[in-house]
Amino acid sequence: MAEAKRDYYEVLGVSRDADEATLKKAYRQVAKKYHPDMNPGDAEAEKKFKEASEAYAVLSDPEKRRQYDQFGHAAFEGGAGGAGGYGGFDFNGADFSDIFGDIFGDLFGGGRRGGRANQGPMKGMNIRKSVRITFEEAVFGCEKELEVVLKDPCPKCNGTGAKPGTSPETCPKCGGKGQVVYTQQSFFGTVQNVQTCPDCHGTGKIIREKCPDCGGTGYVANKKKIAVTIPAGIDDGQSVRIREKGEPGTNGGPRGDLLVEVSVSRHPIFQRQDMHIFSTVPITFAQAALGADIRIKTVDGEVIYTVKPGTKTDTKVRLKGKGVPSVRNSQVRGDHYVTLVIQTPEHLSHEAKEALRRFDELSGNSLGEAANDPKTGKKKKGFMEKVKEAFDDE
Repeated sequence: MAEAKRDYYEVLGVSRDADEATLKKAYRQVAKKYHPDMNPGDAEAEKKFKEASEAYAVLSDPEKRRQYDQFGHAAFEGGAGGAGGYGGFDFNGADFSDIFGDIFGDLFGGGRRGGRANQGPMKGMNIRKSVRITFEEAVFGCEKELEVVLKDPCPKCNGTGAKPGTSPETCPKCGGKGQVVYTQQSFFGTVQNVQTCPDCHGTGKIIREKCPDCGGTGYVANKKKIAVTIPAGIDDGQSVRIREKGEPGTNGGPRGDLLVEVSVSRHPIFQRQDMHIFSTVPITFAQAALGADIRIKTVDGEVIYTVKPGTKTDTKVRLKGKGVPSVRNSQVRGDHYVTLVIQTPEHLSHEAKEALRRFDELSGNSLGEAANDPKTGKKKKGFMEKVKEAFDDE
């Protein structure tokens, strides 16, 4: 029993109201996936390729699509070569030229059929290095020196790759073009495709006698020290690009770039978020209750800040313009946010304990037994209870 055909829209994976551009894009993806040259010897892939081609041939033709929408596969049974077959289907009217030009370009690395890709100058590969800097160096910028291995033209052969006294020869396979044209038999006929010459690898030259110093590459590796300017405000994981300090280009192309990835060490006091810096500063009960001038460390050095009387624990303070500069404009800086935390003394001397009791009594409270509130009749909370409650609330 012959296999029933699948719905054409299902084959291409599109809706029934898909426009021409959507059909073409869908077919190109399916055809590329199941093309026989991408799946040599795979009968199932070839079948799906032909199935998709038939679906596109019908749906891309307005009249055939109208007939298919009205009658389904029955509209073409006379020319389909039997139910489930694709070999005898009439593809007249379907335009596959631009689609297959793109597909074969992807498959074989060349341009459109009959065309010749331009073997012009090509930029060299980039080189990647990493450098670790301190928190302060990231904030203010710095200079670092890196040792990099770079390829330079071989002085013995002057970069030709040929043994001194000899010269590279024109590649006989491609005639010096660096590319060869292959004729490919496809489902739709003969297609010519351009591919990089396998003998000369696209250079158009063959070196019969290689230079003993560079082995025919034309380059020798040298260690070099390169100064890298790390801009102020750079963040962990960002990179600095140094132009034309990478691998050499081909056919006269420029060198690639040197990409330096920056790793920033952790700071024992400061944390960073974007352009802002955060830190925590401890203060005493007395400083929080009475107010005081305290010293706060910033990346610019210590600053004096006046704590207001009655400051609560976890109060946040903003030091404007004491954060990280913008990597694009060092004149623009973020802020430094400081969290003030009241420290509870863990070890008190006898004199300190007596002083606290005396303080609590002078405040109208008792550390041992709280007095009654004259308004409510309830016991007042002692000083230490209030302190404990304040920390519990926070």
